[in-house]
Formats: sequence, structure tokens, C-alpha cells
Amino acid sequence: MTHLLDSRIYRDLFGTPEMRDIFSDESLVQTWLDVEAALARSQAAAGIIPGRAADEIARQARAKHIDLDALKEQTEVVGYPILPLVRMLASRCGDGAGEFIHWGATTQDIMDTATVLQLRRVHRILTRDLTRLVAAAADLAARYRDTPMAGRTHGQQALPITFGFKAAVWVAELARHQDRLAAVSTRLFVGQLAGAAGTLAALGPDGLDVQERMMTELALAVPPIAWHVARDTLAEFVALLALMCGTTAKIGQEIALLQATELEEVEEAYVEGKGGSSTMPQKRNPITCEALIAIGTIAGQDAALMLAAMRPDHERATGPWHVEWEVIPEACILAGGALHHATALLRGLIVRPDRMARNLRLTDGLIVSEAVMMALAPAVGRQRAHEVVYRAAMRAVESGRPLEGLLREDPEVAAHLSQERLRAALDPLAYTGLSAQFVDRVLAAVGHASQTRG
Repeated sequence: MTHLLDSRIYRDLFGTPEMRDIFSDESLVQTWLDVEAALARSQAAAGIIPGRAADEIARQARAKHIDLDALKEQTEVVGYPILPLVRMLASRCGDGAGEFIHWGATTQDIMDTATVLQLRRVHRILTRDLTRLVAAAADLAARYRDTPMAGRTHGQQALPITFGFKAAVWVAELARHQDRLAAVSTRLFVGQLAGAAGTLAALGPDGLDVQERMMTELALAVPPIAWHVARDTLAEFVALLALMCGTTAKIGQEIALLQATELEEVEEAYVEGKGGSSTMPQKRNPITCEALIAIGTIAGQDAALMLAAMRPDHERATGPWHVEWEVIPEACILAGGALHHATALLRGLIVRPDRMARNLRLTDGLIVSEAVMMALAPAVGRQRAHEVVYRAAMRAVESGRPLEGLLREDPEVAAHLSQERLRAALDPLAYTGLSAQFVDRVLAAVGHASQTRG
């Protein structure tokens, strides 16, 4: 094994067969041939090459006709695959049609356009799978709209929220990725036909006509100018993939933390043997979460590599282009795996409201000290209220006594808050703020119905 995504053991922990198929050697070679065939048909339509030659080229442009072992050997000699591919295709074409293959084009025209065609397939899969993931997160947000749990900041309990609120934060972030994914398409789905130095000199005055016909043939946008050495759009797309993987990694990390033995508020769906340990029979590890965290880390580095590859020199790169050959397939497969596994994770997530309620009461009222402060503030002022409650809270932490008893002993609190009012302020189940309303707002924005049961 040289790469996780090629390993028969690991590959489906990090990707999916559907996405890997787009970047298989057979699929890649066929996409190159599709571009060559489209070029030939466009040139025939423009009267540059004979129609019979274009028909023969298109008929023979099949990956099954290509000897991949021979292509590998010749690519190692040339340094690029298109010249040997053209030779192989030409050798199969009869009646001299092979002489009209690759007319006026350059290697990067074919490979760049093929990359865009691959990414269009990737985009469709990601759009579909991101929609599914948003729906899975929205289902959780709706179902647990009113289910109280401890909100945590800096690793410690902060204020009560609802689990629906937490899930709605995920929904909102994922929905922004939907917007980004839709927006990038107009910049991404642009083909390439520019010739050796980007000027289409070999095609002369017919160059723009052929270019437009070819892009129409492939259902791609016409480039305003060559982008052989302008890689910003590809870098943008890989960065978007890294953002998406970053979000799924964040979700995975939160779920893994909430699955800790000391919390046990949620758990990955269990099937026999999943997340098991080789030595500890009791373990049910958050294994899907771990994969998501790893994917997010690797995808982030892919984005960094694409930024580095944005520095090609002059009119053709001396090296940076090759970085894309590794990074783009890897980032796409990882992103597909992240969305697939995150959706399965959220759809099967076991949520334990009883544990959430138990954990809310671990601090004997400290989690809602803000509520007491805000109840006292109208009488004594906000700063003074903070000082009074802070003093009592620190004594509670140090002594282990419940906050309510210490507050009752404080004459300033007793003077302004009745026992009933104090007890109400110290109820964590009643201090989830506008959690439910925020859930409703997010769900409305993504077109998902709210629920009101806890």
C-alpha cells in the first residue's frame, strides 16, 4: 500500500467507490479521449479537418483500446501522458484519420479540460451528498429542538443550550457550504483550448470558433483567456473541499467528545464489533468520528498544497502543475468520504436526553449562575450582581457546597430574591435562552420543518 485511498483495507474508511471511480486510470484515460474526440468533432464542424476523420477519431476514442501498461512506460519517457495517448489513438484510426488528432492543441488543453469534466462529476456527487447531510443534521435539530443539555466553553460547562441548538449550528455551517458549492460552478466549469503558449496560434483565425464549438460540445463555458498558469479556480475548489471536510471533522470531534464515558450524551450507532478494541472488551470507540477528524486534517493540507501550486512560471509551469495530479483526486475522494460517513453518523446517532439532563445538574446550580446574576441585577446593578454571585460561586467550587445554599446565606441576595425566585433562576432546564427560536430560524432557512417535542 502506498496510499490510504488505494488500499483495499483502508480506502472505504476515507472515501467511496463512486468517487474513486471518477479518478481511476480507466476513467481518466476515457475522459482524455472524450476531450480529443470533442476537439476533432468541433474542428470538423468548423471545416478544419475532414468530417470522416472526426468520425473515425470519435469511434476509436475508447479507453478499452488503450494499453495502459504501454501508456505508463511511454509516459515515463515523455513525462506526460497525452503524446503517447495520441500516438496510440492514431495507430487505431484508419484512412489517415490519425493525422488529424490533437490538431492545434497542447497537452495541458486536454488534461485541464478533462480535469474540469471530472470535477463536474464530483460536483454533482457532492451537491447530492451535502444535501443529504444537511437533511440529517436538520432532522436532529428539529427532533431535539427543546432537549436541554450543557453548553460548554473552554472545555467546561458554560450555560444550558438544547441539543437541537448544537445541531442547528452544524446545519447553518453546512448550508453555507451548499451556497459555496453552487457559486463555484460558474468559475469551475470552464474548459481549456489555448495551444502551446495560450494564444491558439496553430489554429489561426479559426481558433476562437473551434474553441467555442468544443466547449459547446462538452457543455463547458468558454475561457476568456488561457488558464494554463492561472490555477486560482482549482485552488478555490480544493479549499472548499477542505472547508467541507473541516466542518465534518468538527462535527465528528464534538460527537466523539460527547461520547466520552464521563458524559455519554450521544453515541455512534452500534453494530456488533464496531469500534471494538483488541484488548479491552468494553470499548465502543467513536470510529467514524475518528475517520472524519483524520480526513479533515489531510484535506486541509491538500488545500495548502494547492495554494503552493498556484505559482507556475511564465506560460507553462515547471513543476507546480504536477502537484495537482495528486492533490485534486485525493481532496475530492476525501470530501466524498467525509460527506458519506458524516451522513451515516448523524442518521444513526444515539442521543441520550437523560444523560444530558443528569450532566446539567453536575455543578449544583453553577451552570446557571448567570441566571441568578441577571435576576439580581435590576435591584443592585449588573456589576454588583456579578460580584455577589461570583463570590458565592467560587465558595461553592472550593467548598463543594451547592450554590443555592450559599446564595441564600448572602443577605444581599436574600433581600432581593425570594426563595421561589432563586430556585427558579437555578433551574438549568428553564435557562436555554432562545435556543428553540434559533433552531426554528435555521431550519426555516434550509426549508426544514421544526418540531416541538423534546
